[in-house]
Amino acid sequence: MKYIPRLKKKYNEEIVSSLRKNYKSIMQVPKLTKICLNQGVGRGSSDKKMMEAAQHEMSIITGQKAVMTKSKKDISNFKLRKGMPVGVMATLRGDKMYEFLDRLITATLPRVRDFKGISNKGFDGRGNYTLGITEQIAFPEISIDKVNSITGMDITFVTNTNSDKDALALLTELGLPFKESESKRSTSNRQDKSEMRLQEEVQEETQEEVQEETQEEVQEETQEEVQEEENQEKNKE
Repeated sequence: MKYIPRLKKKYNEEIVSSLRKNYKSIMQVPKLTKICLNQGVGRGSSDKKMMEAAQHEMSIITGQKAVMTKSKKDISNFKLRKGMPVGVMATLRGDKMYEFLDRLITATLPRVRDFKGISNKGFDGRGNYTLGITEQIAFPEISIDKVNSITGMDITFVTNTNSDKDALALLTELGLPFKESESKRSTSNRQDKSEMRLQEEVQEETQEEVQEETQEEVQEETQEEVQEEENQEKNKE
């Protein structure tokens, strides 16, 4: 029996059917085409060992050999010449793409320090989403003891749709833990404020009713006392 990654099976069996109702044809349902990982080494461009270590780490994380990226022009301020290595990158497709995404969701993101979800502001307006990882040690494949320097990387999810809304729905269905949108937060805050106002109004009304009742009781008691005094004076006479 042929091996099928878990997320790929989930997409074919569950996600397509759940997103199908929003489109006229099943061919319009968005799908993930590739995942691109890019890591800039910076000062490591002049350090060959650092570049090799970054390439080795990227290869371990992705499961395929990473490629070195080279500068396209000379920049004197950075002591950079055209053709010098400046980083590493890898592009994942097919089964490796779904396997990497599964490991990212289940193992890597929960290991990120103070993780509270990913922002939904990383879309480029054409259906592609970029996520930044500040420390490569968040990946369980990387051993902290063997790391010489802490570096981050960018992970870009490329879809076949030009709509950010459709891409967000797809990535959410795949399991990426997006934060609650600001619009939802604002509406929930408004609802909370309106509920608080209603509660305050109800409390004020109840307090007014209690005050009125107490005033009426006091007036009745005073009237009864006055009547008793008048009756006692009449009896004395």
